[in-house]
Amino acid sequence: MLTASGTFGYGREYTDFIDLSDLGGIIVKGTTLHPREGNAYPRMAETPSGMLNAVGLQNKGVDYFVEHIYPEVSQYDTRVLVNVSGSTVDDYVACAEKIQALDKIPAIELNVSCPNVKQGGMAFGVSCEGIASVVGAVRKVYHKHLMVKLSPNVTSIADIAMAAEAAGADSVSLINTLLGMSIDAEKRRPRLSTVTGGLSGACVKPVALRMVWQVAKAVKIPVIGLGGISSATDAIEFLLAGASAVQIGTANFIDPAVSVKVVRGIEDYCERHHIEAVSSLTGALEI
Repeated sequence: MLTASGTFGYGREYTDFIDLSDLGGIIVKGTTLHPREGNAYPRMAETPSGMLNAVGLQNKGVDYFVEHIYPEVSQYDTRVLVNVSGSTVDDYVACAEKIQALDKIPAIELNVSCPNVKQGGMAFGVSCEGIASVVGAVRKVYHKHLMVKLSPNVTSIADIAMAAEAAGADSVSLINTLLGMSIDAEKRRPRLSTVTGGLSGACVKPVALRMVWQVAKAVKIPVIGLGGISSATDAIEFLLAGASAVQIGTANFIDPAVSVKVVRGIEDYCERHHIEAVSSLTGALEI
């Protein structure tokens, strides 16, 4: 059980609600080589069964993370992964190199799927050539576990996943947000400053499940499932579809303790069904 980047801050924001050691790991908010102010407000909008965001990877840059955030998160009794993004391939490489030097960060999640930035992000993740160029370049300098976060805004998610695997990914996580928009009819204006943004929440779960199932059949590396998970049943469905682990994202905003509740729920499910290892659920869907 992991918490998804961009929905859990740096972990400290949730320590009043849960014990971080109950989690398999947390993925901190998106980190870039240089500081980013993010997009102009408004950049969040509620939608039926979900939300749109256009935050735009606001963060203080990797050097600030190394100097000010890492000393704190390195003390957590759980795994801490860094979500790495960039505007160019060189940006991704330089940022990954700086994270590589941090002993207590066992992995990065390479974000080639963010729809809320004008350069980089999803632009790399929507073609096999684009994703291969970023993953291949980062693989040359980053020698720990390399997870690649995939965009659902593609024609064939399986082809994209196979390209990431061939370029050196150790695992893939999916899905990132779907591209969507919201309009204020009274004002006749979009609700987001960027017009479009990333859709997440319960509404994307059927799409996420389908894509996880397709990717799990196409690649040999582990698949981490996310997208609309807010209960143990949701998480178990992703495991049955082929995920080896799951991430919880938007649901953290609704219930800060949801991740631990999901862990407990999976344990209860396994006990009721006499399942000794959660791993035995991965890909166990009967068709």
